[in-house]
Amino acid sequence: MNDNLNLKLNTEQLNTKLNTQNLFMDYPDVVSVEQLTAMLHIGKVLAYRLIRDKQIKSKRVGREYKIPKAAVVNYLNDTEVSI
Repeated sequence: MNDNLNLKLNTEQLNTKLNTQNLFMDYPDVVSVEQLTAMLHIGKVLAYRLIRDKQIKSKRVGREYKIPKAAVVNYLNDTEVSI
């Protein structure tokens, strides 16, 4: 019985992660800081702080940061929600 409960919870967690990824279908696989701010509804200062603190993985290419969309999804999945 306990195994069924664990399987159900794992399936729900997987579905939640997959649904989070569907939120950003309109964005390319690699986004800019400006697009990141729109995706998360945050300002540029916070976006750069998340990148600087390596909470969202990115690569610097010249003068710009390139952020994989998967890194944004991972950030959302790893962030605890408090209500």
